[in-house]
Amino acid sequence: MITFTPLSGAARSSRTIPLAYLLQVDDVRILLDCGSPDWCPEGESGEQGHHWDKYCDTLKECAPTVDLVLLSHGDLQHSGLYPYAYAHWGLTAPAYTTLPVQAMARIAATEDVEGIRDEQEFGDAEGREKSSSPEAIATAPAEANGSVPTEAMPDNPPGSLSKPAKGRYIATLPEVHDAFDSVNVLRYSQPCHLQGKCQGLTIIPFNAGHTLGGTIWKVRSPTAGTILYAVDMNHMRERHLDGTVLVRQASAGGGVFESLARPDLLITDAERAGVTTARRKDRDAALLDCIDSTLTSRNSLLMPCDSSTRVLELLVLLDQHWNYSRLRFPICLLSRTGREMLTFVRSMMEWLGGTISKEDVGETGTGNNKNKRRRDDDDNEDALGAFALRFPHLEFFPTPQSLTQTYSSKDPKLILAVPASLSHGPSRAVFSEFAETPDNVVLLTGRSEEGTLGRILFDKWNDSQREDAKWDRGKIGNNVMMDGILHLEMHSKVPLQGTELEEYLQKERAAQEKEAAQKAAEARTQRILEADEGEDDSDEEDSDAESDEENEVERTLEDDLMETEDGVRPQAPADGLLKRRQGKGGIGKEKDWMDDDEPAQRLSFDIYLKGNVSKATSFFKSEGQAQRFRMFPYVEKKRRVDEYGETVDVGLWLRKGKVLEEDAESEEVKEARRRAEEETKKAPVEPPSKFVTTELDVQLACRLFFVDMEGLNDGRAVKTIVPQVNPRKMIIVHAPTQATDALIESCQAIRAMTRDIFAPSQGENVQIGQHTNSFSISLSDELLASIKISQFEDNEIGYVTGRISSLAGSTIPVLEPTGSRLPERSVRKVQRPRMLGSRPTRTLPQSTMIGELKLTALKARLAKVGVQAELIGEGVLICGPAKKGASAESIEHTVAVKKTTRGRVELEGTISDVYYVVRREIYNLHALVAA
Repeated sequence: MITFTPLSGAARSSRTIPLAYLLQVDDVRILLDCGSPDWCPEGESGEQGHHWDKYCDTLKECAPTVDLVLLSHGDLQHSGLYPYAYAHWGLTAPAYTTLPVQAMARIAATEDVEGIRDEQEFGDAEGREKSSSPEAIATAPAEANGSVPTEAMPDNPPGSLSKPAKGRYIATLPEVHDAFDSVNVLRYSQPCHLQGKCQGLTIIPFNAGHTLGGTIWKVRSPTAGTILYAVDMNHMRERHLDGTVLVRQASAGGGVFESLARPDLLITDAERAGVTTARRKDRDAALLDCIDSTLTSRNSLLMPCDSSTRVLELLVLLDQHWNYSRLRFPICLLSRTGREMLTFVRSMMEWLGGTISKEDVGETGTGNNKNKRRRDDDDNEDALGAFALRFPHLEFFPTPQSLTQTYSSKDPKLILAVPASLSHGPSRAVFSEFAETPDNVVLLTGRSEEGTLGRILFDKWNDSQREDAKWDRGKIGNNVMMDGILHLEMHSKVPLQGTELEEYLQKERAAQEKEAAQKAAEARTQRILEADEGEDDSDEEDSDAESDEENEVERTLEDDLMETEDGVRPQAPADGLLKRRQGKGGIGKEKDWMDDDEPAQRLSFDIYLKGNVSKATSFFKSEGQAQRFRMFPYVEKKRRVDEYGETVDVGLWLRKGKVLEEDAESEEVKEARRRAEEETKKAPVEPPSKFVTTELDVQLACRLFFVDMEGLNDGRAVKTIVPQVNPRKMIIVHAPTQATDALIESCQAIRAMTRDIFAPSQGENVQIGQHTNSFSISLSDELLASIKISQFEDNEIGYVTGRISSLAGSTIPVLEPTGSRLPERSVRKVQRPRMLGSRPTRTLPQSTMIGELKLTALKARLAKVGVQAELIGEGVLICGPAKKGASAESIEHTVAVKKTTRGRVELEGTISDVYYVVRREIYNLHALVAA
């Protein structure tokens, strides 16, 4: 039994991202992807609201019950919400993906988390429920970086401070690292047999293209069959990636990869089923021509991009063009994680494909002389990627301020800024100033998510194109001149100044003084307690004598107190206080109880009870009144020695252990720690700051151009690949309404394609199959001897007909032949009287053909026996001697082999030698099981 529920990214939906689906196979619940939306859309308040609320609430509810998590791509749309769900919602089930997806998802989530948290306040990291409360924020202490809670400063004008975001689930940086550290990584085509509750399931990742490490997941279940989860694929070979393994290249014979063909269930997307993409050659030429014309005219370009996945293809393309054209203009990458991303990619050269490995590394890994010189100059010459993906024209900038300090706004340059949606971060900050400069170009390479600034700019460009030049018509459009005013909200964190800074420093000083006073009081109390609890164990006899003396004094006090039955107070010192002095080094022989005029430091207790509390009543009535006696407070003495009489100094052992660890470390580790400590000391302390929201009107004067560089299949590829996979059942996800209908119509037009196609909406359950019951049964020796066994591949198959009988000494029923114990009455009833002159009826033997006919395999077998065969599409194979210019007599002997739905094979043609040869070869490809 299979149950499928789209949590987000359903079919026939206006919002196709993020992607998250719940797949239940029998009792195992599998979460397919866990993407995050764009948390900073335009105009989120009002009628739109938070479109992700339903998705997040559903995921939060079902996260603790998930048994397995499979991540397919390393971008935010597929894995962005996994860190938060892992840390806060109990999504701790085993997660699997490939090594590049794990690293790319970590980098993308880190960039997103840091970018948003540097601009907006999110309160504490425990949850958004606390941060949404004004009272919680007003009393929250300042963070380590010196930021100030916005509600704690009422002197600022209304609307100038940003309010903590509600309903946004942004993880912290430690949560991101902890979540992706727990993910298990696999290689392509590596089967993983799961254990525990998922025992029996096998998952296998295959190359999907589109992103580095992108995965098609194959799930095999002993009860539900084979399930294929394939979304966001690309069959085209790119500069840094090979195409998906689902479709074999023409050099390998074409067709679908055998291991992925004919699954029981295919889950695929149809987002671009109605899109016709322009040729790659035309798109690359348009992109580079726009860059050349803009830079040579002394203007700049802004290219929004993502932080980990598709930016690699852009960098490789730009680097090749810069080297070929010998351009001297800088390529600036505005990203905090740009260096880390490229460092990882250089260490994962075996995951790369396309043309980059041959051009930059060489087929043998040595390269030409030029590459050899570059390798010799590099420090890491032993690494395979030591001189690959170096990008000498690329410069990294963590913030827009660092870019402004290096290059002025008048210098021509190409700026790649994250994120691609321009909803926050460096790309939005640069765009607010960049768009006001005439002849600058904003170059979009993707459509971005619905409701973001990137989608607004794309719609503005697409609406300005002719009907035949729009982005989904297969042609390259023209750049447009933007005009008008664009209203933006800019979030930022600014340092405190003036009165706000003085007020903050005053509160900090007061808090520090209070904390110091509290620590001093605790230290003083600790010293007093230690002085009172201390025990001198240097002389055992003195200790015993002191103990005897104390016991005698206590007995004396107890006797005195027992005499006051009527509550009369005994004699006491003048000030009403009894004091105890702890002896040191033999002082214990002196008197231990003394008056207040003693000069030594002591701990005093008031043993007198005020009022009438000395008399206590009992719940049960009694003749006499129960009395409550006064007792002196007793402090239990703790031994400061171990079992052998030695004094234990924990601090000494900790210091020795630290010294031993430092001695065992290598010089490299010591040097690295020393550098880290020095960098930490040199790092400037961030000044106190606050989060501010400003309203900004941008006067648009730049040009806008769009080139599709998303690296996804278009409609023609989707409509060709899906029928070749030929699944028994199919579920369409991640698609708008028109694209969903287009793919369904295309599949229904193919006769051999399945009719069980589902397109569930968000939250809708789709049930496939039914619950089945399995039973254990034993075959009798008589039945085994009568079975005719046929060999099929690695199995032996036979046809069995019998009846079940139960034995007294066994709990497992036995299957026996039907004719062995049939009573004579039943045999007589089966026999019917036959008519005069008719022949007796004979029961024909029952036969079954087991196997799946592959027309390509049949074509190869017919070629060996001298019969020509040609595939004409739609599951039809024409067999016979017919050729171009053949006679009519030879055409009559042509035989057609057709494959219809549900594995049915039809053989059509005239009775001839070709007919019998083709039928014999079809039989040979199957196992014939006869009764």
